[in-house]
Amino acid sequence: MSSRTRMRLLALAVVGVTVAVLVTPEVKRIVRDLTLPLEYTSVIRQQASAEHLPASLIAAVIFAETKFDPRTSPTGALGLMQIEPATAEFLARRSGATTFTLADLAHPETNIAYGAYYLRYLLDRYKGSETLALAAYNGGETNVDGWLAQAHAAGVRFGIARIPFAETRAYVKRVENAQRSYAKQYGL
Repeated sequence: MSSRTRMRLLALAVVGVTVAVLVTPEVKRIVRDLTLPLEYTSVIRQQASAEHLPASLIAAVIFAETKFDPRTSPTGALGLMQIEPATAEFLARRSGATTFTLADLAHPETNIAYGAYYLRYLLDRYKGSETLALAAYNGGETNVDGWLAQAHAAGVRFGIARIPFAETRAYVKRVENAQRSYAKQYGL
């Protein structure tokens, strides 16, 4: 190999290493933002503090529900955290809201506040069990209460594997995995 060829290879190697060092963090950030998006961080942190919740839990629920793309579901659930109208009305009454309208759920700040409030309510209702709270968030409190009663009557412990709705079982796992990822990747 000629010295000229070696110099070219060395120059290419230096350029390659430089590009890898400079571009890799940016590529990692882009991939992270595409695969694990995060928006409204200050609102999430503020609501997490107000409701004594991990910010990673709120972000994970938003990710599982909408991937941070606020929309109305085919069933009528609204906004980032996909809050059902009847649930929103219940939460408005429970929280003492006096001027709430369903249109308020289109605002990310309000939607996250209601979703965080609901998560806190569910965690309190199910004595701190994130699994049960998430199952109720997705599958409804009535269903979770029935599943718990059946498990109790059968003398077995209720866990994710005992959730009879495949969609809800997958939802709980998706949120739990996303929660770990948000804590690790974003320090939430």
